[in-house]
Amino acid sequence: MATFSQSVQAYEAWLRQQLGSDLVENDLARKHAKMKTNGFVFLRATYWRWAETILDVCPDFKAAPQVLAIGDTHLENFGTWRDAEGRLVWGANDFDDAAVMPYAFDLIRLTASALLARGSDGPAAHAIAEPILTGYRRAIAAPMPVILERDHKWLRKALLLPDAERKEFWDKFASLRPAEKPVPAAYHRALEAALPSNSPAFVPKPRTAGTGSLGRPRFVAYVDWQGGPVLREAKAMLQSAWSLAHNPADRAIHAVDIAAGRMRCADPHYELQGSILVRRLSPNSTKIEIDRNPGLLLSPDMLDLMGFEIGNCHASDPSVGPAIEQDIKARSGTWLSDAAKVAAAAITSEQKTWSQTA
Repeated sequence: MATFSQSVQAYEAWLRQQLGSDLVENDLARKHAKMKTNGFVFLRATYWRWAETILDVCPDFKAAPQVLAIGDTHLENFGTWRDAEGRLVWGANDFDDAAVMPYAFDLIRLTASALLARGSDGPAAHAIAEPILTGYRRAIAAPMPVILERDHKWLRKALLLPDAERKEFWDKFASLRPAEKPVPAAYHRALEAALPSNSPAFVPKPRTAGTGSLGRPRFVAYVDWQGGPVLREAKAMLQSAWSLAHNPADRAIHAVDIAAGRMRCADPHYELQGSILVRRLSPNSTKIEIDRNPGLLLSPDMLDLMGFEIGNCHASDPSVGPAIEQDIKARSGTWLSDAAKVAAAAITSEQKTWSQTA
């Protein structure tokens, strides 16, 4: 197995090959600095490494039933959007690395992320794994989108932004600076096609966001349309790191396939145009960050709902449910917490080495 430093160099060489002059080199430097902060951020920044190593770290899951999976699951990969009926929906909202893989790895990665984020006084591993697996099994048996209009009042209350934060959101995007070099025409066209008809002219502006996707170009369009602001974001999409490591022939981008799965109420403004993903940005599209509310993110109710949403995503193929349930029943009662602890330990070890030597 390549060392982590060798893996970084190889993956970033691949990024440069794929993106050419569109690669945002300064964002890679930001990512490297973030990776030194803690294990949770390191996990978020290095999905490609997870894809390379997890079959060696957790070999007992190689033969588990395969599904179209999220891939890069973690505590902060969940948020809200409005569906085609205007309802507020909550669920997984980053599918950049969606690919076909053993179902268990979405659960193991989410649980490992919670172990890395919990701190010294956080819940025990079994107290994290149990609600995740309980929620997941409930969704595999009876999947259902998580609609916040009537149900889940506790979550809706936590996610809706007060007026001051809504103003701050719009001000942040209104004040973005223009790009220092010409914006590639493909991003301008993608943003223009995603905006409402008869929108005014706009200047695409670069945006830095995310952790694992740092280095990929992102641009936003901000316009005032029919009395209020409208935002769209366009970002570069690449082959899933899982496919790159395990099935290089699968170069398809599966983000929209899983986002619009059988048991999800997708955002109608989340679409793929060639290799550019366009989505709506709004203060209604929010997520809970671990730094701001660790108690809520690590609560049993929240972990249960995260597991449930992973089940919703996996339930796009209804035929796989019985095989997944059979696989879970055949494993020990602590398989998820045991695997997540091993995975978290491997991540912690590489993060410490990176922070000392990079």
